[in-house]
Amino acid sequence: MNAVLLAIVAYVLVQFAIGAWVSRRIVSANDYILAGRKLGTGLVAFSVFATYFGAEAIVASGGAVYAHGLRGALVDPFAYATAIILVGLVFARALWSRGLTTFADLFRQRYSPGVERLVVIVLLPGSIIWAAAQIRAFGQVMDANSGMGLKVAIVLAAVLVGAYSVVGGLFADSVTDVIQGLVVLAGLVILGGIVSATVGGVPAGLAQITPDRLDLYSAEEGLLATLEKIAIPVCGTIVAVELISRFLGARTAEIAGRATVAGGLIYLTIGLVPVFLGLMGTKLLPDIPDPEQIVAKLAESYLPGLLYVAFIGAIISAILSVVHSALHAPAAQISHNIVVKIVPGLTDRGKLWAVRLTVLALSIVAFAISFSADGIKELVETASAFGSAGVFVATLFALFTRFGGPLSAYCSVAAGLLVWAACKYGVGLATPYLVGLLAALVGYVGAALIEGRR
Repeated sequence: MNAVLLAIVAYVLVQFAIGAWVSRRIVSANDYILAGRKLGTGLVAFSVFATYFGAEAIVASGGAVYAHGLRGALVDPFAYATAIILVGLVFARALWSRGLTTFADLFRQRYSPGVERLVVIVLLPGSIIWAAAQIRAFGQVMDANSGMGLKVAIVLAAVLVGAYSVVGGLFADSVTDVIQGLVVLAGLVILGGIVSATVGGVPAGLAQITPDRLDLYSAEEGLLATLEKIAIPVCGTIVAVELISRFLGARTAEIAGRATVAGGLIYLTIGLVPVFLGLMGTKLLPDIPDPEQIVAKLAESYLPGLLYVAFIGAIISAILSVVHSALHAPAAQISHNIVVKIVPGLTDRGKLWAVRLTVLALSIVAFAISFSADGIKELVETASAFGSAGVFVATLFALFTRFGGPLSAYCSVAAGLLVWAACKYGVGLATPYLVGLLAALVGYVGAALIEGRR
C-alpha cells in the first residue's frame, strides 16, 4: 500500500471514528434522521454545500470547461448553485414549517398515504444512482493512486463508504461535513492559487482565453437544448431528498432558509475554482486525452507531495459527504414512510435499526450499480432527472395551492416519469425532461379538473 492510498484509508477511518463518537447521542430514529431538529446555521450551511459538492463538481465540471469552454459550467456550478439558493429563498421555510420528518411526509399531508409511498419509490433510484456515481469516483481515485485495479478499488470504496454511512446519522454527518467542507475549501483554494500564480494572476490568465470559450450560451445547441440542461439540475435539486433532509434538521424555519442560501453561495464560490482550472488547463496542459483528468493532472503537476495528498483528501471529502446524504436521505424515507407503516409497534430502538439496515441495503445496491457502470458523468445526469419532473410539479401545487388532490398527484408523478423515460430511452428525443415536465403539468391539471367535477 503506497503512501497516498494509506493516507486515503487513514482519512476515511478518522472520519468514521468522528462519526461514531458523535453518534453516541443517537437513541431514536428521529435523532438519526433529523438530528433532533437542533442544527444551527453553520452546520446546515456546510452540510448543504458538502452534500452537493461531490466528485463531479470538481472532476466533471473542470473537464467540461476544459473541453467546451465556459458553457461547460452552465450546469455545474451555475445551475446547481442557483437551484440551491432558490430552495433556500422559496422552499426551505415552507417545508420546514410543516413539521416534516422526511420530504415524503408532505405528500401524505397534502394528498394521501398512497402518493406518499409512490414518491418514495419514484425518487429512490435517483438517489441510489447518485451514490453509485460517488462510490465509482472514490474507486477511481484509489485506483489512480495505487494501481490496485478499478474493480478492487470500487469494492474497497464501497466497504468504507457503507460502514461510514451506516454509523452516522444527520448530526454526525453535519459535524463531519464541516471538517470535510473545510478540507475541500483548502484543497481547491491552494491548487487554484498556485495555478493562478503560474499564469500571472486570474485576470492575466483569463485574458489568454479566446472570447468564444467564455460564452455561456451556445447558439449551436439551441435554446431548447440549453433549457433542458438547466431544467434537470434546477427541478431535480428542488425535490432532492438529500438536500431537503439537511435543512429539515434546522432549529427554526429561518435557519433552514438562511443556511440553505449560504450553502448555495459557498457552492457557487468554490465551484468557480474547477471552472478556472478547466479554462487554464487548455494553456498549461493542452493535450490531456480525457478531459475529466484535467484537475487531477494539474494537481499532480503543480502541487508538491504533501499538498497533493491534501488535494486527494479534498476529493475524498467531497465524495464522503455526498454519498452519505445520498444513502441516508432515501433510507430515512423508506424506513419512516414505508417500513414503519408496514410493521407497526416498532420501538424507538427498532425504528433506529430499521433505518440503519435500510442504509446498509442501499449501500449494497449502489455498489452493484457502480461496479457495472461505464462512467460517472452518465450516472450523475440520470440521477438528477430520474422521477423528478412529476414530483416537482406535484410539490409546487402541494406547497402553494389547494388545487388538485390524490388523483392529480398520481397522474403528475406517473406521467413525468413515464414520458421522460419513453422520450429518453425509447424515442431518443433531445429534450426528454422538458417534455416530461409538460406531461406532468398536463396530467396534474387534467386530473384536478376531473376531481373538481366530482
